[in-house]
Amino acid sequence: MNPRKMKQMMKQMGIDVEEIDAEEVVIKTADGRELVFDDADVTQMDARGQQTYQVIGDPEEREATASGGDADDEEAAGAIPESDVEIVVQRTGATPEEARAALEGADGDLATAIDVLE
Repeated sequence: MNPRKMKQMMKQMGIDVEEIDAEEVVIKTADGRELVFDDADVTQMDARGQQTYQVIGDPEEREATASGGDADDEEAAGAIPESDVEIVVQRTGATPEEARAALEGADGDLATAIDVLE
């Protein structure tokens, strides 16, 4: 079918199509892999508020890398974020060590840790 005709029919059905100038697309899977598309062709379709993305290209497969700062790494490892410790210290006047121990005892729940120390 003629691409122009196809685009016209999609518009009549309420489907908007837009090309996205993507430099890289990364898909992270639950099993710890990443599919990385360099210079992929990405199309966004909006059909009545439902957005769909189509990625065309040859992916490179690799092991997932940790992204973000140290706080993200701490949370991913189950550690108590430093920002939570600071909040408990400010609210209760406890030492950082006491605040961290209370947070660990409360499984990271701020409200419970503050309640325990007050």
